[in-house]
Amino acid sequence: MKAAVVLFPGSNRERDMAVALERATGEPPAIVWHGDTTLPKVDLIVLPGGFSYGDYLRSGAIAARAPIMRSVVEAAERGVAVLGVCNGFQILTEAGLLPGVLLPNAHGKFACKNVALRVETSQTVFTGGYEAGQTISVPIAHHDGNYFADDETLARLEGEGRVAFRYVGGNPNGSIRDIAGIYNETKTVLGLMPHPEDATDPSQGGTDGLGLFTGLANALS
Repeated sequence: MKAAVVLFPGSNRERDMAVALERATGEPPAIVWHGDTTLPKVDLIVLPGGFSYGDYLRSGAIAARAPIMRSVVEAAERGVAVLGVCNGFQILTEAGLLPGVLLPNAHGKFACKNVALRVETSQTVFTGGYEAGQTISVPIAHHDGNYFADDETLARLEGEGRVAFRYVGGNPNGSIRDIAGIYNETKTVLGLMPHPEDATDPSQGGTDGLGLFTGLANALS
């Protein structure tokens, strides 16, 4: 599996993501600058966490209009897998690749801790390393992780099996229906608020996030 990680001004999890991808694939990903206009030929595009452009306007709003995003959108429309984590999830919603919006946390504070997630389905390129219904523990680190969508959008997400992960044992940000991650219509684009890349080695306190990357490697190789 060949992967590319897009680097925006203010990204801060690109190295964590690159290490997790190399751990799963044995090959370092390409790092693509936000000002570039073309992507290398890859099987997976990743938008990492951080505070792109200082979160001005809204989290992810400026990054969604960066030059490279036209190529990301075009690749996604061709069926290339795209993963957006935390700020990357925000960018995907702002770019129109995923529905809904990420609002400030309901409690008004930055949330940074481990959370429990339930894997809603294992039948995607992202979740083949897990069992449906499995509970995993991964960290969060965000201020604007409160997912919201209107009733019609939520009914469509639920009916089409497009909720990827839900918080269990406590909702850390007020996200509607405990949603932690969602897919696009073809389940080739995933937006996820928690950070699986920071749970891929025992020295990080756990390896529950590794299944996402090994699952991707197996599905896309």
